[in-house]
Order: sequence, then C-alpha cells, then structure tokens
Amino acid sequence: IWMGDKRTMASRIDEKLAAGFSCIKLKIGAIDFDDECELLAAIRRRYSREDIELRVDANGAFSPYDALEHLQRLSAYDLHSIEQPIRAGQWEAMARLCEETPLPIALDEELIGITDSTEKLALLETISPQYIVLKPSLIGGFSGAEEWIEFARNCRVGWWITSALESNVGLNAIAQWTATLPINMPQGLGTGALYTNNIPSPLEQIGDELRYNPDKTWIFSMDSWK
Repeated sequence: IWMGDKRTMASRIDEKLAAGFSCIKLKIGAIDFDDECELLAAIRRRYSREDIELRVDANGAFSPYDALEHLQRLSAYDLHSIEQPIRAGQWEAMARLCEETPLPIALDEELIGITDSTEKLALLETISPQYIVLKPSLIGGFSGAEEWIEFARNCRVGWWITSALESNVGLNAIAQWTATLPINMPQGLGTGALYTNNIPSPLEQIGDELRYNPDKTWIFSMDSWK
C-alpha cells in the first residue's frame, strides 16, 4: 500500500483485501504517525493476525533516538515485521535496534551498494537482523541475491524477495527465478500496475498469487513505448 493521505490509504487497503490478499505491506513514515497507527488498528479490528499478515516499511523514516518508541507502538498491531526503520549506513544503531526491538526488523536499503562478500557477511554478523529484503535489480542481480541468501542462512536470518519497479519483463524474470527458491512466506512481487504503458504479458494476478498463463503471449508494439 503506497503512501498517501489517510483516506486514500484506507481505500487501497480495502481494494487489496477485496482482491483476496492475505499479506499486506504498508508504507509508513510519510503522514502523521497517529493516523498510520489508526489505519493498522482499523485492519486489526476487522482481521486477526491469522486472517491477515501485516508488514510495514518505514524506508528509514525514524531516527535512532525515537525508533524504539515507534516500534513499541507498532508492536500492538501484531505485525509480521518492519522494513528499514532507520536510514541505511548506521550499523551500530541498527544493531542495537534489532537487539531491543519488540517486532522483527527487515533490512532493505541497507543492502544496496554492498557487493563485496566480506562486507555482506560483516553486515549480517554486526547487525543481526531478523530478516533481509532482496531486490535483485538493486543488489547485483540473481547471483548477488543468491549470495545474500547463502550468508543469511548461515547467520540464521530470514529473507524474502521483492521487485523494484520493474516492467512486466523484469517482473517475469524475477518471479520465475523466485519460484526456483525454497520460499515459505509471501514474497513482494507485483509493481506492474503502477505503469500506464507497461508491456502486456502472460503474468496474471489470481487472488494473492502471481501466475504465468502459457495461453497468453507477450505483446510488443509501438504503443507500449508511448
């Protein structure tokens, strides 16, 4: 659920629930924090943790000084996790937060730009996050993501895959690669709806699943590039 005013975000939440999604991620940190908490509370009044899995993504919106207080408030809503509560590059502050947090923390932007194997392992061992979020387009492609997965397993850190504003061509590649992995939780694949000129593809959203329909074909035309 992309950031917006309270009414817009509430409407988008209803759309996702009506579409059959059982896992919803909300971007937070852009509007009033009390309003964001009320949105989460409204979902929990209607759906339990067993009915709907809630994840939030702060995109580094909190400071190291108030992050723990925000996490304590958010933990009241039975959240699965929060992505990147403070901005990337503050390893010591993030490590303390991961140690003291009342809800699981997932690193996202923290991984971008780190390509050296030694540094990857050092990050995981220093911060000890509960999860990492892998965006192949931004962390060295599939091979770079697979190395992160190997290190995460060794460090007992959970992970999931997320797309990063790719067109349907890129989303198709990431989805097929993800399907080869031993996944056991909802992944974050599906950004194509944001585009007004995306390339029509065999990808279909069926409830909360992304599927490839072999009866459909890729459609490339000049209209796709207008």
